[in-house]
Formats: sequence, structure tokens, C-alpha cells
Amino acid sequence: MLTYCFAAVAKEFGRSIPAIALTTTFTLMTRPIGALVFGLLADRYGRRLVLMANIVFYSAMEVMSGLAPSYASFVALRLLYGIGMGGNWGVGASLVLESVPAKWRGLASGLLQQGYSLGYILAAVAYFTVFPRWGWRAMFFIGVIPALFTLLICWRVREPEAWHESRTDWTTYRGAVFSHLPRFLYLVGLMAVMNFISHGTQDMYPTFLQRQRHFDVPTTALISSISMVGAIIGGLSLGHLSERVGRRGMMISAALAAVAVIPLWVFAPNKPLIMVGAFLMQFMVQGGAWGVIPAHINELSPPQVRGFFPGFAYQIGVLIASSIGYIESVLGEHFSYATAMGGLAAIVLILGAAVIWSGPEAKGISFAPKSGRR
Repeated sequence: MLTYCFAAVAKEFGRSIPAIALTTTFTLMTRPIGALVFGLLADRYGRRLVLMANIVFYSAMEVMSGLAPSYASFVALRLLYGIGMGGNWGVGASLVLESVPAKWRGLASGLLQQGYSLGYILAAVAYFTVFPRWGWRAMFFIGVIPALFTLLICWRVREPEAWHESRTDWTTYRGAVFSHLPRFLYLVGLMAVMNFISHGTQDMYPTFLQRQRHFDVPTTALISSISMVGAIIGGLSLGHLSERVGRRGMMISAALAAVAVIPLWVFAPNKPLIMVGAFLMQFMVQGGAWGVIPAHINELSPPQVRGFFPGFAYQIGVLIASSIGYIESVLGEHFSYATAMGGLAAIVLILGAAVIWSGPEAKGISFAPKSGRR
């Protein structure tokens, strides 16, 4: 929601666009706290109820963000919102991927990750329909509706058998965390470059369309939605393909292909080509690269700590990459958004491919180690 409203929020609070973009950085910075707290609770007490509590918390912070009377209160609420968001991914990913057969894990991974893209499309629809009539605050109010539907779904979900079989006491749990520290540090590095790639190609893109290309609200919403359609198609197709070509091979290919798409993505001379570039960029980034991530890092995580390990590594990576939107906004205001976003995207995509290539893979590993069931 917020990425569509930087200019409007900045105007209401009398701040610059980089100052509002900085609140996104603040949100990303507090996400490791949520991953730590909710991840530990999920490994000890189960995925389902912890995930539901997490959703209630961040939904409340979302609504209250729309009521913020000042910039300072808005910042405080976005910090709290980040805690809730930080707990959501790791717990949700472990719940989903422990519940499906190993042979479908790539497809489930792509489907799970593209919930993000579907949410982005819903935000674009809200920007097109709600923002022109009721302004940015109303967008935060309706942002709680999908979360309420998620609560209803979670209520009917059972705890996966893999969690029951891997549950252990705190002493053994602590030993599992520290004995796998090198693997954890690799996952942190991987998720840092992956979040540089993701947030670097998405967060400031609506602002680029508005301020540099001077597109109106309907066009900005349309192009953003097209990019996320590309992400969904890429996530499902390339996520499933990773079962054949491997997780690393799929992610590296997608990252390098995204580099070749940069000229269409931000330098295309006309609207139709911009649409093509937006589609292809997120087909590769959110689809081919990120669509594989849930399966890849859950497969690389010890079974006893799967609620905590991948989610916390993910959010520490988010913390490291949290400045990318602010950096792009500052460079974009001084030079151009196309130059800032295109140059940074090329750097982080190539770096990401190198980090992925240097790491391990555990495609198809069993998530039920004691019984051997898949």
C-alpha cells in the first residue's frame, strides 16, 4: 500500500519523498524482531496459532497506520508493523512446505511466494479505486481485509506431522541453532542479496512511473499489476521447473536474465515497452528467483528449528537490505529514477547470482526425519 502513496503521505506530513521512503526502511529494520519472537514460539508451540496471532497483530498496526496524526506516530506504527510482518513469512512458509509432498515443494514454494504478488495487485486495485476518492488513509483501512480472510483459512488448517516429529526441548533446540551457525550465516547473506533485488526492483517503481514517466494513477496501477501478473506466472511455472533443473540453477538463470531486461524495464521509450519490461522483470525476480526461495531455504534449515531458522535468516537479510528504497529515492531525486534503479539492479542481480552459485542445495530432502515420510 505505502509504495503507491509516498508522494501523498509526504505532502500531508510536510516531508520529502525520501523521508517517507525511509519509513519503509524502518519497517524492514524491525522485521528480524518478529522473526525471532514468532519463530521461536512457532517451533515450540506450533505453526498455526502463532501465525494467527501474528496476523492479528500486524493487521492492527496496519489500520492504526491509517489513523496516524503525525509523521512521528506514523514512523512508530510502521516500526511495530515491521515486527508483525517479520514473524509472518517464516512461520507461514514452514507451515505450508511441511504440509505438502516433497515432489510438489517447488510448485508450492512458487504459489506461496506469489501471494506477495497477488497482494501487490490488490494494492494496485486499491490505488486505482480507493485512493482517488478517499485518499491514502483509506487504503490502510481496507488493507486489513485480506488478513481477516487468512485468519479464517488458518483456523481450519492442521499442524503438519513434520512439526510434531521435530519438536524438541529447549536445550536440544538451542544446540541445533548454534551447531548450524555457518549455514545460518550463508542464508543471511543469501537473503540480503535477494532482498536488495526484490525491494530494489519494486518499492520505488510506482514512484518512478509517477515522477519520471509522469503516468497518471490508472496507468501506474495498470503497469504495476502487469508486473505482478508476470511474477505470479513466473513463480508457478519456474518454481515447478526448479524440481527438474534444481533450485540454484533456476535462481541463477532468472537473476542473469533479469539483468538483460533492465533496458526495457526503466529505459524503454514508450508505454507498451515499459509494460513488457515490467512484466519480464518481475517474471524473473519474483517468479524465477524468489519463487524458489521458500522451498530452497526451508530445505537448507534443520528440522527442529524450521519455524525460526529460515524466517530469522530472511529478516536479518531484510535488515541488511533495508536501505535500498531510501538510497534509490535519494539518487532518483538527484539524478533520475531510471539511472538509480537500473544501475543498482544490475549490481545486486549479478551479486545475487554469485552468492547463489557459491551455496549449497538440498532439493527434495525429507521434512519428517524420524519416520522418513514425505
